[in-house]
Amino acid sequence: MGKILLAAPRGYCAGVERAVITVEKALDLYGPPIYVRKQIVHNVHVVADLERRGAIFVDETEEVPEGSRLVFSAHGVSPAVHEQADTRNLLTIDATCPLVTKVHNEAKRFADSGYQILLIGHEGHEEVEGTAGEAPDAITVVESPEAVDDLALDPDRPVAWLSQTTLSVDETMETVERLREKLPLLIDPPSDDICYATQNRQAAVKVIAPQCDVVIVVGSENSSNSVRLAEVAEEAGARSYRIDDATQLDRAWLDGAETVGVTSGASVPESLVDQLLDALAVYGFDDVEVATTVEESLVFALPPELRRDLKAAAT
Repeated sequence: MGKILLAAPRGYCAGVERAVITVEKALDLYGPPIYVRKQIVHNVHVVADLERRGAIFVDETEEVPEGSRLVFSAHGVSPAVHEQADTRNLLTIDATCPLVTKVHNEAKRFADSGYQILLIGHEGHEEVEGTAGEAPDAITVVESPEAVDDLALDPDRPVAWLSQTTLSVDETMETVERLREKLPLLIDPPSDDICYATQNRQAAVKVIAPQCDVVIVVGSENSSNSVRLAEVAEEAGARSYRIDDATQLDRAWLDGAETVGVTSGASVPESLVDQLLDALAVYGFDDVEVATTVEESLVFALPPELRRDLKAAAT
């Protein structure tokens, strides 16, 4: 009989839960269609479920018919996108995670104070595009520790760093250390940018991975934090695989394994983890032990524009 170490915390974070509930309640309150710019969260199953209920996902604001209702995803958007929405008279609901909004505000403050800003993150990721859009002339994206050597900066302007919220904690700090070697006067953000959920999920994996032969991460390919979880498990000494759902589980991964670790990214509904546990039980891994490293209790209020309309509808 095989053993499963089930990481806790795992799955939905407060920002993801808020964003998904925002679209669900908007569909209930206003009726379909509700347009959503980009994927509301990076999970193929969540997106497909909301599409079935009447959400329409678009890549760009221009695709939304004038006067329609549009939700901005949890990853945030730049001021330019807000302006495009205003031009098209769209009724917008901003489901940006408050922790991403915090980074946007830090970027604006640093830029207003004349800083050059080094944004540690993945070029092209929606969150990075949104943050960089707050101060495009001041922000340079740094993708890895290796990229630090090629930075060309104005020696007469102060420099600060910020980061995408869903990165590997360890790699981000490695990048910061490289930056500090090059720029001894580098200014830190007022508070840690990597979100609490990302850090907690990575810390849980670091605890279980050394005790596991294999770690399976449930999460989509475009989910930065899910991909990082698989990397963290590998670095901690376990073979690791990332899957969208239980249908992608390969029996061969379990050959010779006695203990399998299971976790999920911050945009993954718990039902997908339950399905994986059922699939593992079929292969004899039915002794499940929950490994809890920290309790999470953070809850974010729904966007104010939606709260206002929900309150009006209830009276």
